[in-house]
Amino acid sequence: MPTILGQNQYGKAENRVVKITRDGATHHIKDLNVSVALSGDLDDVHLTGSNANCLPTDTTKNTVFAFAKEYGIESAEQFGIHLARHFVTSQEPIKRARIRIEEYAWERIASSDANSKFIGSDEVNHSFVRKGQETRVTQITYDGQKWEVISGLKDLVVMNSTNSEFWGYIKDKYTTLQEAYDRILATQVSGRWRFNWTDDDQRMPNWERSYEQTRKHMLEAFAETYSYSLQQTLYQMATRIINHRAEIDEVRFSLPNKHHFLVDLEPFGLKNDNEVYYAADRMYGLIEATVLRDGATAQIPVDMTNL
Repeated sequence: MPTILGQNQYGKAENRVVKITRDGATHHIKDLNVSVALSGDLDDVHLTGSNANCLPTDTTKNTVFAFAKEYGIESAEQFGIHLARHFVTSQEPIKRARIRIEEYAWERIASSDANSKFIGSDEVNHSFVRKGQETRVTQITYDGQKWEVISGLKDLVVMNSTNSEFWGYIKDKYTTLQEAYDRILATQVSGRWRFNWTDDDQRMPNWERSYEQTRKHMLEAFAETYSYSLQQTLYQMATRIINHRAEIDEVRFSLPNKHHFLVDLEPFGLKNDNEVYYAADRMYGLIEATVLRDGATAQIPVDMTNL
């Protein structure tokens, strides 16, 4: 039986592009997930395998990153308009372009009133927390006499767009990673903290204020630590909590390193001056550790998957 080619389209889906705009010491972030779908005179590529009218999907991906540099990202809508117009007007076989964009919002992390160890609090204009992502969690255990309360959060995405380095590590014949002296540091925080309130004779903490203040100190430490490793940042985040919240004796963090790699734009005649990055969600480094108040015993499970 004869067949007829129906509607068809192609493109590159989910191009994660992060654009950092550097206004002096103040940085601005646009974080987009861009999907491109093109359609037009594309019968031959299906019917005969001829690629004469086919713009490679790799080219559409490169265009997304190059346009982030050349035109910036004023808004998701304007960025999509630039891309769609380009694909349709620059390639005769392409009659229709569909650009789908998801934007992930960030807000600034407010620093503490006191100067940090490395940088003054009035200089922190490069630290951000993803909006609307975190989930607050708690686990209460009671045996009729003693209470165990472990609270925390998960899926809180944070980023420093500078003041992070990674170098001086072990190198062997399998090492390809280049040393970094100015990199993006981003992670998705999964954290738990254990309260030292264990029986009804003790004064119960103000749970709401404790969560609010614990989160605040954690974020301030992330923003104010000049980081040479995610391990160092983790330790500073947990230490800040224990030093400022007397009701907490133990903190455990699980921090996946959300890698951001500079995109090579030189093939397009463009210089990437720490502006356009590829955000990779697989694979990732996973940094985990427990920090305890001196004299306390670790009780939070090492594997927090079901906690």
